[in-house]
Amino acid sequence: MADRGRGAVRVPVRGLTVLYDAECSLCTFVRDWLVKQPQLVPLELVPAGSEHARRRFAALDHRATLDEVTVVGDAGQVYRGAAAWVVVLWALREHRPLAHRLSTPAGARLARGAVLTAAKWRGGQWGGRAYGRGDGWAYDPHQGWTYTGPGGCDDGACASG
Repeated sequence: MADRGRGAVRVPVRGLTVLYDAECSLCTFVRDWLVKQPQLVPLELVPAGSEHARRRFAALDHRATLDEVTVVGDAGQVYRGAAAWVVVLWALREHRPLAHRLSTPAGARLARGAVLTAAKWRGGQWGGRAYGRGDGWAYDPHQGWTYTGPGGCDDGACASG
């Protein structure tokens, strides 16, 4: 089995919970679009940081779920950022083929770019909030995109690409 080499465990996904920022017009637009789509895997849409989300997913960093789209599978799987969008597309009947394309190395770069673009839009629309990712990339509406690397680049020894 191909998954064995990547350490993946096959667990059926029977439902996904999408945590979205209810204060973001882009996020609520996508939420409204998602509920209208034919679903192969049921999606439950829950406002990130809400009391309901905190009760259901006590172990999550709920502040981070407001900054980065987070999807939780019914068996406890957690997807963030581009991986979260890919798994949501995978759950939709008409978009599963696209999700398979986005799960390739080349597709993953495209998915990541889409998530970063959405973050840029959100930053410009909602009070100039900066957007940071765990991989070192950050967007600030006043400074644009910057890369500091996972450990910081204060010594100037960062690889940039």
